[in-house]
Amino acid sequence: MKLSTKGRYAVMALVDLAAHSAGEPVTLAEIAERQGISLSYLEQLFAKLRRAGLVDAIRGPGGGYLMAHPAAQTRVADIILAVDEPIRATRCTPGKPVGCRGDVGRCMTHDLWEELGNQIYLYLSGVSVADVVAGRVAPRSESRPATPVAAA
Repeated sequence: MKLSTKGRYAVMALVDLAAHSAGEPVTLAEIAERQGISLSYLEQLFAKLRRAGLVDAIRGPGGGYLMAHPAAQTRVADIILAVDEPIRATRCTPGKPVGCRGDVGRCMTHDLWEELGNQIYLYLSGVSVADVVAGRVAPRSESRPATPVAAA
């Protein structure tokens, strides 16, 4: 699975918003400057995030954006899905008659990649914006062996 800039930037922006709002609206210009993201790109992303109910827009002087829900209740998976970023690792499109191989059949590894996509979604659903802000997202792969264990 390759995560595009839409998904990455949307997560970065909401983590920045949660870290810097302190209950006050934050402008997209401030987020753009801190995160090195184009302001026009952020405007497009925040329109989608607002439609998804993840942020609230405050108009007028002193306006900007606020998280619509507490950061602890905002899941990374929801942010990625809100900006139309699919979380899947298969080549085929769900619900389409064309399979992975370009015909009606699935490739032999389809179930492997589909389950990988499911695991990625489950992981991202278990991580909140508050977790990221607080640095509670530690690499979990460190506990796994670096090389595969050979079968006896």
